Amino acid sequence: MTPSITPARTLPWTHETDYFVDGTWRTSTSSRTIGLHFPATGERWGSVPDCSAEDVDAAMSAADRAFRTGPWPATSVAERAALLERIADEVEARAADLSTTNTMENGSPVAETAGAAANAAGILRHVASLAWWLDDDDVRPFPAGGAESVVRKDPVGPCVLIAPWNFPINLMVIKLAPALLAGCTVVLKPAPGTSLSIRFIVEACRAAGVPDGVVNMVTGDGEVGDRLVRHPLAAKVAFTGSTPVGRRIGAACGELLRPVTLELGGKSSALVLPDADLDLMSQRLVRTCMRNTGQTCYIATRILAPSQRYDEVVDTVTRTVAAAPQGDPFDEATVFGPVASEAQFRSVGEFLDSAHAEGARATTGGARVDGPGWFIQPTVFADVTPDMRIAREEVFGPVVSILRYETVDEAVGIVNNTEFGLGGVVFTADETAGLATAERMDTGSVGINFFGSNHNAPFGGRHDSGLGVEYGIEGLSQYVAYKSIHRRVG
Repeated sequence: MTPSITPARTLPWTHETDYFVDGTWRTSTSSRTIGLHFPATGERWGSVPDCSAEDVDAAMSAADRAFRTGPWPATSVAERAALLERIADEVEARAADLSTTNTMENGSPVAETAGAAANAAGILRHVASLAWWLDDDDVRPFPAGGAESVVRKDPVGPCVLIAPWNFPINLMVIKLAPALLAGCTVVLKPAPGTSLSIRFIVEACRAAGVPDGVVNMVTGDGEVGDRLVRHPLAAKVAFTGSTPVGRRIGAACGELLRPVTLELGGKSSALVLPDADLDLMSQRLVRTCMRNTGQTCYIATRILAPSQRYDEVVDTVTRTVAAAPQGDPFDEATVFGPVASEAQFRSVGEFLDSAHAEGARATTGGARVDGPGWFIQPTVFADVTPDMRIAREEVFGPVVSILRYETVDEAVGIVNNTEFGLGGVVFTADETAGLATAERMDTGSVGINFFGSNHNAPFGGRHDSGLGVEYGIEGLSQYVAYKSIHRRVG
């Protein structure tokens, strides 16, 4: 049944023709635009420019000038930390418009987007609290004595920051905040379909007093992104998105010997140990395995259940998913909204077809929802084997698979038998056993009985899930260039 949907909302920005450069909104020299559609209805409600090569050059030139001249190079770390605090305040002041625009752009339920501004502000404030690390005196003696080295942390330079459409606000801010604190300048490039959300971040920066040219933004398709990545004035690239695009960006940066951070796709697992509390698992299942209508990079979409409790796990997961409401993303009770685009609707639908064809059994859902809008029924597949496509590839939709294992050793083998390595979770009543199991999982992050992002701890992928990390001091370090100054002592 097609969910009942309320009409599209009125927003501060809809059909825009400008990009942000050198402290002002400037009309794009391109006549091409990219349409924005409300995923719950398919209605076109806005557009952004598909920026030209001239626009990209202007943005990168502004970032380069601001990095080398003007007030920005003379700012202290303490001043930049205070600036992040002011940006956080300005972001929070735009919370309602940010939430509404985000939901209009990608269909994320307001239960998800309502907290986006607060989370972004929290990231900004936490990064500001790391200012001590940049200012910390780091003097290292020569092993043979007689001299020492002063190790400086210089800003790496103008950075290209490219964010995806699933969490457009926070996945841009986790790049922007450390770049600014380190003293870099930036050109932001949001995903085409979620570009208007990032205008609020730009406006927050301007209102907070960020000097002209320090923060710039262009919009457009992959060609615009490629121009930025390869631009001669770019000193570093940070990208969150799909593994295929990440490979191309990584190849370009390797050719150019340009630092790059890549947070890419995942196919994470929830390993249910035999002693797991399934009531607790049920409470945390959607957040851990199907967050944001399944459009989250780290979620554990493969659930591994012990054979002796397999039917019990299938029943628990099925009941939990079937009970979660799907519908209007502006309804605060909605758990599952539409997927973000027509292309995503087609892609997830193909995964459903493949799962059915290979013998997986849908215990709830398993089908597309007739339009309008791009809704996929929240789906649980049982009787899934590790060789099935649904168990190997990233779906990025409201679909989980339940696999069977006989021993924990076998389960860990299944967990690690993937090209990805981003997230994971262990459900168990014994946290000691959970920790021991987590340590055997070849992935960047693992939760025990839950999964969350800790602003104070590094988050990054292994293998096809990316290079480098975000969050924590380790994430801040991605935006500095080290310099050792040697001097005689004694």
